[in-house]
Amino acid sequence: MQRVGVARSTLYQQVASELRRAIYSGELRPGDPLPTEADLMRKSNVSRNTVRLALGELVNEGLISRTPRRGSVVRERRPLLLYPQKELEPQPEGGRQEAFARAVAEVGRKPSQDIEVAIVEPPEDIATRLALPDGELAVVRRRLRYVDDQPFNTNDSYFPLSLVQNSEIARPADITRGANRVLEELGHPQVRMVDDISARMPTSEEVSRLKLEPGTPVVVHVRVGYDPEDMPVRVAVSVLPADKHLIRYELERH
Repeated sequence: MQRVGVARSTLYQQVASELRRAIYSGELRPGDPLPTEADLMRKSNVSRNTVRLALGELVNEGLISRTPRRGSVVRERRPLLLYPQKELEPQPEGGRQEAFARAVAEVGRKPSQDIEVAIVEPPEDIATRLALPDGELAVVRRRLRYVDDQPFNTNDSYFPLSLVQNSEIARPADITRGANRVLEELGHPQVRMVDDISARMPTSEEVSRLKLEPGTPVVVHVRVGYDPEDMPVRVAVSVLPADKHLIRYELERH
């Protein structure tokens, strides 16, 4: 029964707060089922509609999943820790590995990816970042990246066609050592990078490709790489589900 004298919005927020506290404290762990709606109604002395509003709020926050057979379950939260600054660190010769794959492998997980390569007239914002004249083409390497066989993020990397057209970058195959190494071999090592990071809700296509739970926002990481002549040679656009990634920068004062 609904408690008298307390607004319904306050009641569902209280129920949500109690469940949220149990999840963050570890009392409810990933994969654990939440109490049934009937149990929550009895425990909190609230209506079924109030319970459903509370559970809906936790779904929107990405803390729980709701399925017809299992009911409400605490979602798995194993964010991948990324250090964007490490992309510029030198790697041992012969032991080079693409940055994302290396980050995944270092924590004992399995990286994989689907790759599509195309020659395109890039979107205006990409062309501007690459300083391309009107009508100039680019090679784009579109990747859907997986961790432990689950879709994890997307990465679209754009390169001036005139720079990479006769290289591995323009071919539809994985580059184990990474495209950055190929750019170095072409005489255009990236010595400076500029990052823009923003957040938004995903598009319907991103929800489908990344199999996102309802209410999951994404972080958009745009990186522009410059060679020693300060020419932009790559624009990488990563779409990172917020519940699966933690981006960490370490800065030192010199």
